[in-house]
Amino acid sequence: MNTVVCIKQVPDTETLIKVQGAGIVQDGVKWVMNPYDEFAVEEALRQKEKMKAGAVTVVSLGPDRAIEAIRTALAMGADTAVHINDAAFAEKADPYATAAALAAAVKGLTYDAVFVGKQAIDDDAGQVPAMLGEMLGIPVVTMVIKFDVADDKSKATVTREVEGGVAVIEVPLPAVFSAQKGLNEPRYASLPGIMKAKKKPVDAKTAAALGVTEGPKTVVKEMSLPPARQAGKKIAGDDAAAKAKELARILHEDVKAV
Repeated sequence: MNTVVCIKQVPDTETLIKVQGAGIVQDGVKWVMNPYDEFAVEEALRQKEKMKAGAVTVVSLGPDRAIEAIRTALAMGADTAVHINDAAFAEKADPYATAAALAAAVKGLTYDAVFVGKQAIDDDAGQVPAMLGEMLGIPVVTMVIKFDVADDKSKATVTREVEGGVAVIEVPLPAVFSAQKGLNEPRYASLPGIMKAKKKPVDAKTAAALGVTEGPKTVVKEMSLPPARQAGKKIAGDDAAAKAKELARILHEDVKAV
């Protein structure tokens, strides 16, 4: 089974983020593969191993440093990669521009399924999977927690999370699937895998070479940290009824909650 996995490099969740203007201060930031994309890579590898055939190709849009995330995916077991490295897109691309660049790269590949993480943990937009499917002209199933493909690779039966439960969906292939936590347990890259990854091919492309000229539809003008959380207020006294009345007053008059 041939699969494509779209990944993104994001700041590590344990990194101290400092906001500056419309972005973050990148000095000293540790960058990693988006955690949800790890589930996507793992599922693609499992399908290849299950079918005992096919290849896994990783596609990523990002600056020079994104090669680190790409090499991580290759060390996990992916076969080849495409790195879309374009100054006009890599740092300022919104979900639309990102999906357009990824779709242009994917169109030139052979695939039965495209796996992506359900969202990136830096902007939390969660829009790329649906846009990618639309641009490729194939179905999209999001929030996937179980994936089974037919022996003839004509369709897949997937379980996805929905509010209050799950839904089981049968979808023709090829299609785009966004991975949710619970789909699998991503493997660690082995030392032999890390050594092999250094020799695996990475095809560097620019957005212009892929025919993508349309830039972002949205622009971030300013970013700021949320206000510091205020200290809680304790209602003193032994009279429960009086304390309840005071709580109701505070919620109604001070907090304006009711």
